[in-house]
Amino acid sequence: MDMPRDTQAPLSDEALLGLYAAGDREAARLLTGRLAPRAFAHALRMLGDRAEAEDVAQEALLRLWKVAPDWRPGEAQVSTWVYRVVGNLATDRLRARKRRRAEPLEDAPEPASDQPAVLQRLIEADRMAALQAALADLPDRQRQAVVLRHIEGLANPQIAAIMAIGVEAVESLTARGKRALAALLAGRREDLGYDDAD
Repeated sequence: MDMPRDTQAPLSDEALLGLYAAGDREAARLLTGRLAPRAFAHALRMLGDRAEAEDVAQEALLRLWKVAPDWRPGEAQVSTWVYRVVGNLATDRLRARKRRRAEPLEDAPEPASDQPAVLQRLIEADRMAALQAALADLPDRQRQAVVLRHIEGLANPQIAAIMAIGVEAVESLTARGKRALAALLAGRREDLGYDDAD
């Protein structure tokens, strides 16, 4: 009796990709379950738009399925490849946005409430919007390095592999990105609901 693959010892991403290339649809389902949430989360943090992030994550996985028959094990990790493709696709979309420079209409604000929970949600939404706007002002490579390191929580060697640069370059990009974010957000503490104790 065959047991479902996800109840057995887990296979590596590379093994699942090889099985998919050989026609195993279950391997594709399992690999998609592993990679899609990470691809979407990374795209969302880079783009700040759910619909665009879904499109980017889907496009990255479609590209993975196309290269599956030609995948050469040992050259790169599948997850590293997916992060790189998502980063490149997101960067392309951000550059296209800058070219269009169409200013989006602001969403109507939610009605104010005296409830602290509602106020806290509004403050958090303002903080996230300010961070997203500041991230959008960073150069593309700095933004990608900061998002991968400080939001995705990846280690510098992983980021170096994803971005195809050295670890020292990752450290430099993240340091410059953090300084730029601090400068962009300077003077906004009170606006964003922070007091001296925060």
